[in-house]
Amino acid sequence: MTDESTASATRSAASADRGARRGGPGPAGAVTPVTGRPAARPDTHDQVTVRMPAEGAYLSVLRTATAGLAARLDFTLDVIEDLRIAVDEACAMLLSQAIPGSSLECSFALGRQMMTISVSVPCLSPQAPASDTFAWTVLSALAGNVEAHVGPGDRLTIVMRKSRESSGSV
Repeated sequence: MTDESTASATRSAASADRGARRGGPGPAGAVTPVTGRPAARPDTHDQVTVRMPAEGAYLSVLRTATAGLAARLDFTLDVIEDLRIAVDEACAMLLSQAIPGSSLECSFALGRQMMTISVSVPCLSPQAPASDTFAWTVLSALAGNVEAHVGPGDRLTIVMRKSRESSGSV
């Protein structure tokens, strides 16, 4: 990915954000009032999914998306940086098993007090990362609650959950 395409994507996202602040459609089709506050929705989550080639060169996109979405939940700057690193580490664990030429999928579920990040790739012979390794310990320290599982279609998934209370934010 070039700096030019990254800048273009950033401008597109900023343009969409400006439209949302003017009362246009916001994330997940929600209409954001002119006040800039989202319309009240009882117990719903905003869901954002990013699909990209399962290659390390694209991970900067996920780190940026993670930071932007965590900021929406008012996580502290330290926690935002921890989540960026955690997503990078989780992807590194998955990419080593990903089928060459496949896609990595990252889903972000944003609740009022929690962010859930699920990263997955298709694998030929998926094996969940061992939870007794140094890498897993670091991932758990950075992201809070972490789990891994093999799902349908030999899809290996790492799920990270971080609540705002455990982030130290008020």
